[in-house]
Amino acid sequence: MTESELIEIMRSSVNELLRWVGFGTLTGLAAKAIMPGRDPGGAVSTLLIGIGGSVIGCGTALFFWRDAAIDPISFKGFFAAVFGAFTLLFFYRLLAGSFFREATEDDDRWMSRVRRRLRRRQVIDDVLRDAA
Repeated sequence: MTESELIEIMRSSVNELLRWVGFGTLTGLAAKAIMPGRDPGGAVSTLLIGIGGSVIGCGTALFFWRDAAIDPISFKGFFAAVFGAFTLLFFYRLLAGSFFREATEDDDRWMSRVRRRLRRRQVIDDVLRDAA
């Protein structure tokens, strides 16, 4: 392998990497725009979700339609990649806990009152059962 061939391989590899990063950013932003609510991540997570979504979405489309020609940077590839990024974002939010509302201090007080009442009722039921 000559030096010019090695340089051409490196140049095409860097070009392909930049295409995936740019396209991944666009698909990650599109997935975040489609899914309502606040997102638990920043710019780097958007980039990674977009790149991962591109790979997952296009790979899934190629798995189900083997004869389909899907290039990540095409109309079909964009929708497949956004679907993949949307799926990754859904699971990312699910695992980060942003789909569920955290309990507040008022909720904790209310639940402790409910538990206390249930314990009192259980004690009263036990006393009444033992007396009978």
